[in-house]
Amino acid sequence: QVQLVESGGGLVQVGDSLRLSCTASGRSIAQYGMGWFRQAPGKEREFVAYFSRNRSPRSTLYTDSVKGRFTISRDNARNTVSLQMSSLKPEDTAVYFCAARSSYAGDYRSRTEYDYWGQGTQVTVSS
Repeated sequence: QVQLVESGGGLVQVGDSLRLSCTASGRSIAQYGMGWFRQAPGKEREFVAYFSRNRSPRSTLYTDSVKGRFTISRDNARNTVSLQMSSLKPEDTAVYFCAARSSYAGDYRSRTEYDYWGQGTQVTVSS
């Protein structure tokens, strides 16, 4: 079992930056691919970013709407995953979830591929 706890959400202005953190316990995240998802009110949970368990050149992947603005990172020694968000927009407003997947196959963008989830942290971008 892996327990995931997100932190760092809050209310920010358009153009601001925010850093989300996800702290894992129970097992090392080194054996998991780690993802960030978000869910806006009335919408389905959507993929945001992914960091695979290996460190190949394509180890980090993003949805198009956040490319160049968000950066996912992981620190296996500290058992944490972070999401640095910059140039925030009102459409980034959502509850952000951290997730872990053990499978090497499948679509990392699909929430059904993930085995463990955090409880989420609210990010609100005000204009």
